[in-house]
Amino acid sequence: MTRTGYLILIIGVFFNFATQAQGARAAKAAQDGWILLGSKNVSWQPKKDILNVGASEGGFKKLKIKVTGGTVYVTRMVLTYGNGTRDEIPLRYTFRKGAESRIIDLRGETRVIRKIAFTYDRKNTAKSAKIWVAGKK
Repeated sequence: MTRTGYLILIIGVFFNFATQAQGARAAKAAQDGWILLGSKNVSWQPKKDILNVGASEGGFKKLKIKVTGGTVYVTRMVLTYGNGTRDEIPLRYTFRKGAESRIIDLRGETRVIRKIAFTYDRKNTAKSAKIWVAGKK
């Protein structure tokens, strides 16, 4: 086998393992009933970001937040539901890399979420951070 053949074989094996690992994580999340609603990159300044979710995702009863990459101090989260009503959820929590929030129960019945607004501040970190939001029906 030539060098090119070995290289192609190694790349193929790597992508096979990577695809299987992603599939296993997705299957575990789906088994637990959590659906990824979206993510947002966090900037360096104190700011507010909006994560558009949309009605196509369906209705949810619970939310969970996870932060990857860096540290983020989230002061609050404002949910806008499909009918236009809003729900402010004060968080005031420093999420370190890999940290997850508690499970956040939404008020009332199953709610369609149109968008989620975050107010946060980056803490002293050189790495970029990303906020992920998952919902459970």
